[in-house]
Amino acid sequence: MLSYYNFHIVYIRVMKKVLYVFLILFSFSIKSQDATSILKKSEENLRGIKSSYTEMSITIVRPKWKKEMTMKGWSVGEDFFSSVVMTPIKEKGTVFLKRENEVWNYVPSIERTIKLPPSMMMQNWMGTDFTNDDLVQRSSISDDYTNTITGNEEIDGYDCWKIELIPNEDAPVVWGKLVMWIDKTDYMQLKTEFYDEYGDMVSVMTSKQIKDFNGKKLPAVIEYVPLDKEGNKTIIERLVWNFDIDINQRYFLPSNMKNLR
Repeated sequence: MLSYYNFHIVYIRVMKKVLYVFLILFSFSIKSQDATSILKKSEENLRGIKSSYTEMSITIVRPKWKKEMTMKGWSVGEDFFSSVVMTPIKEKGTVFLKRENEVWNYVPSIERTIKLPPSMMMQNWMGTDFTNDDLVQRSSISDDYTNTITGNEEIDGYDCWKIELIPNEDAPVVWGKLVMWIDKTDYMQLKTEFYDEYGDMVSVMTSKQIKDFNGKKLPAVIEYVPLDKEGNKTIIERLVWNFDIDINQRYFLPSNMKNLR
């Protein structure tokens, strides 16, 4: 039979273990919550934009050649986006339209408006390293993933949180894991690593040349590199980016695509 003294010693040891476990769980919960709030603020930077007009250049790099395009684009929320190619001349007037989950193309050389079937969603968008499906997907990095801060690192002089994102079981996402670097001042996503379901990194996206666009501090340049295609990359540079402006709904009508300028 335990004496009162021995019982007291055992009780203290047990309570220390309970307290230790509690502190671990509590600190993990706080850390996870911090990561989620960081990601929410990062998403709000762009999702808070009601509408936008942009002028951009796109550079497609391949091992033996390089192609440059300029485009204009209009968007309303996350559901409506249209863009028209301005240069090169031979592709001028080519239009891409996203209406919710639908994707349309207008090809001026054959004067046809085409609605893309599901079988074409994984094809490259405008010849870049992005797919048509990349532009249609609507997932929330703060809601569809379990997030954990794994460290602090500097990216191009910006102090960043390094956050690991593991998809929730029923989340409508294609990646097995994401690793993001988000700066601690303006919550910009400066780098993202994409992993497949086997844990292999398949692509890297970096954001550069931070500029002020209508009062919002955002990267002007995005560089996307698919690691399974050596020598390939796509660079998108926003030259003009105006927010929360009035945009006529005709910019998002399939019947009006051939008239976009």
